[in-house]
Amino acid sequence: MTTTSDQDMSDLGIASRAVLEPISAIAERAGIPEEAIEHYGRYKAKIDPALLVSRDAQLGKVVLVSAMSPTPAGEGKSTVTVGLGDALAATGTTTMIALREPSLGPIFGMKGGATGGGYAQVLPMDEINMHFTGDFHAITSANNLLMALVDNHLHQGNALGIDPRRITFKRVIDMNDRALRNIVIGLGGPTEGVPREAGFDITVASEVMAVFCLATGLEDLKSRLARMTIGYTYDKQPVTVGDLGAEGAMTMLLKDALKPNLVQTMAGTPAFIHGGPFANIAHGCNSVIATNTARSLADVVVTEAGFGADLGAEKFMDIKARFSGAHPDAVVLVATIRALKMHGGVAKDALKTENVQAVRDGLANLARHAANIQKFGIQPVIAINKFTLDTEAELAVVTDWAGANGIECAIADVWGRGADGGAELAEAVLRAIAAPSNFAPLYDLDLPIEEKILTVVKEIYGGAGVEYSAGAKRMLKQIHDNGWDNLPICMAKTQYSFSDDASLLGAPEGFTLQVRDLIPKTGAGFIVAVTGAIMTMPGLPKVPAAMRMDVDDNGHAVGLF
Repeated sequence: MTTTSDQDMSDLGIASRAVLEPISAIAERAGIPEEAIEHYGRYKAKIDPALLVSRDAQLGKVVLVSAMSPTPAGEGKSTVTVGLGDALAATGTTTMIALREPSLGPIFGMKGGATGGGYAQVLPMDEINMHFTGDFHAITSANNLLMALVDNHLHQGNALGIDPRRITFKRVIDMNDRALRNIVIGLGGPTEGVPREAGFDITVASEVMAVFCLATGLEDLKSRLARMTIGYTYDKQPVTVGDLGAEGAMTMLLKDALKPNLVQTMAGTPAFIHGGPFANIAHGCNSVIATNTARSLADVVVTEAGFGADLGAEKFMDIKARFSGAHPDAVVLVATIRALKMHGGVAKDALKTENVQAVRDGLANLARHAANIQKFGIQPVIAINKFTLDTEAELAVVTDWAGANGIECAIADVWGRGADGGAELAEAVLRAIAAPSNFAPLYDLDLPIEEKILTVVKEIYGGAGVEYSAGAKRMLKQIHDNGWDNLPICMAKTQYSFSDDASLLGAPEGFTLQVRDLIPKTGAGFIVAVTGAIMTMPGLPKVPAAMRMDVDDNGHAVGLF
């Protein structure tokens, strides 16, 4: 007889023992008719929102799961999101989960996948973490079709007068590959194109990804694609995708991908997984279409935004909520004992040792995130994502602090116990949903770009001011001249610190944020402010996770997570 202790207790091992229901059964449970389902095998499907029957009831409530500033391994937001969704469903609440799709970059790099973990996973985890339904490939293809058309336009006479030195769009690939950050193309003679400096971003940093995730439908997708700025003419006038006439072909590549992907949790809760921008270099939220489709089907939708609340949650509320109407009715802040210890001064290789004082010292980071959520008119709920090495004394530090400050707090052991381990958190979230809230974005869109950036730096990060590079100052003038001042801000910043310096842990104050570039994303509808040393094309670590991965003789994944 095989006991649990004898079994593979990795996420992949646990997932491989789960018994999945046919996706048609999951769709039926969610109220999705058969004619709206496009099957991708037995356990995955795309859903056509246009074929759904509208509910008479109002749209479902939104629970946003965010976190404190993470360790490099992440603090388990997706795991808590899935576990909370399962726990809410167990109370009899009609619940759906809405997550981002995983990127191959962190999967084969260091951070891992995005399907949860332990007994709080969406399935089939190996397929979702790999190619899934091909959405990222479609986005990559649309982006690179655009760039092929741009370079062909230069080669064929450049009727638009595009300055090759001022092309701001890049090609993309869904992989961490530092060698592609800066390249030269068009070499080899007159028949090989116009030589110019270029580069690659990772697919999740592409504006096509942002447009995909913020579009409300096919028509809006095409309009947003057409509005994207790809560069500037010799007299510094913006050139758009619409000027090039490429939006139709790009939309054709994306039309099927735009339909949300339906899968299931280990407990059988329906989940949409759709779109996947990073939150440190993009806006960090799943698609508007998936979120609002879930809201049309369920009373409560549990979703997440990437990295700490200074990144994903701020962008959810200042960008996604403005465009979609899906403002959060409750916000869950995920904390871990290991992250608290790291922000309390403990070295990364010593986080497994009990250190009650370090947990207490690290609370400054969590406290600032909680205070920041309150600035949006929402009272947060703290979820302590429990790890096996956490001690009762360490956990008590957090629960006692939360109680003393009037903040709901629950220990969530969803990795080890699934929905049962999230029951206390689910009850706290239901109370938060029922409580009145006064949600409002942090800043008014009519403020100048500089004021919006300064507001985020002071109110969310705790900084004192902003310093712009010479290039960023020139772009500020261009933004003003082109009438883009009324767009929201998307900060590209390290996830490890409130500042732009990853080594400043805890809750630093009084620093000056360095903005080295400003990139107008006129299709997505925001201005990216690139800070510090942040990269839009990550690199692999010394020993990538890919080095332990394989398939067995039956073609099953091995060593995934």
